[in-house]
Amino acid sequence: MKKLALLAALIGTVSFTSQNAEAQSRDQIRIVGSSTVFPFSTAVAEEFGRTSSFKTPIVESTGSGGGLKLFCAGIGTSHPDITNSSRRIKKSEVELCASNGVSDIIEVKIGYDGIVIAASKNAEPMTLTLKDLYLALAAKVPEKGTEGGLDHIIDNPYKNWNEVNPSLPNKPIVVLGPPPTSGTRDAFNELAIEAGCDSFSGNAALKKTEPKTYKAVCLSIREDGAYVEAGENDNLIVQKLQADDKAVGVFGFSFLDQNADVIIAFPVAKHVGDEPQEPTFEAISDGAYPISRSLFFYVKKAHIGVIPGIEEYLAEFTSDKAIGDLGYLSDRGLIPLSSEEQEEVKHAAETLKPLTLD
Repeated sequence: MKKLALLAALIGTVSFTSQNAEAQSRDQIRIVGSSTVFPFSTAVAEEFGRTSSFKTPIVESTGSGGGLKLFCAGIGTSHPDITNSSRRIKKSEVELCASNGVSDIIEVKIGYDGIVIAASKNAEPMTLTLKDLYLALAAKVPEKGTEGGLDHIIDNPYKNWNEVNPSLPNKPIVVLGPPPTSGTRDAFNELAIEAGCDSFSGNAALKKTEPKTYKAVCLSIREDGAYVEAGENDNLIVQKLQADDKAVGVFGFSFLDQNADVIIAFPVAKHVGDEPQEPTFEAISDGAYPISRSLFFYVKKAHIGVIPGIEEYLAEFTSDKAIGDLGYLSDRGLIPLSSEEQEEVKHAAETLKPLTLD
């Protein structure tokens, strides 16, 4: 029995030593995170591998929240070096990173993206407001004829789009969108659902007086089947829209741009009475399209010099040939930064400027 125990311990030690040696010898950048940033990051990784002496980085699509959780889990070659995000890192995530020894983080803003509300080209057209989206998708909404507030909030009763707004089609509310781990979901909740909720004065007032109630009313998506979590794969949503012309999808502009032959996007107005905006390159870059956001990636400074090629990858991603107006990422749907912003981002990347939250 003693011999068996010693043998098991020896095998365990050899296995641990082998795994540790493999981790310590990693010579390939590992990237996780946002499904929206994934195609841009993959394009840069492929170009970097093709034109440099370094191996092509491994890029995984885990969602922004999932990627940041992996990124913040610790320092060392068993943890990812970079995480992509379709929203800015949260204070709570910075604190999680710090609690695990990840204290020096480099933030790189790469450009802009719009969250589109899209459907099959065979679908009936719709023109939406943020208020419509809130009433269609929030878990709780104001009673009809009220301005919301603590005494007038009910579970969402709406089944069809025309119940939300008589000008919309008489068809079921079926929206395919990302899960809670997705940065697209976070941004959509903030830019569309919360903004639509705030159009009711009683709801907006709750933000100061009843913050917990406000969060439940203005940031919770319904779970009765009207909103269908379709995973982190935006291409899967596109495929499902093609198969069901009554369904509506929520995803990033780049996927619309890549699938413009089979899907269309609905115009969206910020307020009732505003001019509806198509999610075009120009409308997203100048902020006219109301559901627009910034895209980022984050780098673990402690891994620079340990994993080969991180600084060079940073230089490739922030180069004019990648994120400039005529860069290869704009061909894939990335909305470029202004020339001034691009210079700031490039300088921050070159100097490995640490992240500071406002």
